[in-house]
Amino acid sequence: MVTLDDAKRIIAAAEKMATTIGQPMNVAVADAGGNLVAHVRMDGAWMGSVDISIKKAFTSRAFDIATKDLAELSQPGRPFFGIHASNDGRVMIFAGGIPLERDGKVVGAIGVSGGSGEQDHAVAQAGVAAFK
Repeated sequence: MVTLDDAKRIIAAAEKMATTIGQPMNVAVADAGGNLVAHVRMDGAWMGSVDISIKKAFTSRAFDIATKDLAELSQPGRPFFGIHASNDGRVMIFAGGIPLERDGKVVGAIGVSGGSGEQDHAVAQAGVAAFK
């Protein structure tokens, strides 16, 4: 289970990393059902990335995979090509979504958007580290 306190701690760690790299971000945390627990849009973060961050968290939980890895598997000729068109357009295949695990079980996910794929993934990793 991902509690609101967990989500706040995850978001705080992600915000700290985003500040360190100088890139304002949107950070979303979802529960085991892929439902939003908490979201923050840092000052100066792209408004268009609000939706993307939430969908990255959903995607990561829906398929229990980092969106970075799903992106690689969803390219033409790969096993999940076209997956981004599923789930009423809620699937994001950009880096920045990572499952949250507790005791070896996926219990939620983080989604980050606002920078490059590498930046989004790094900020998400910082959030994941705060959950453990």
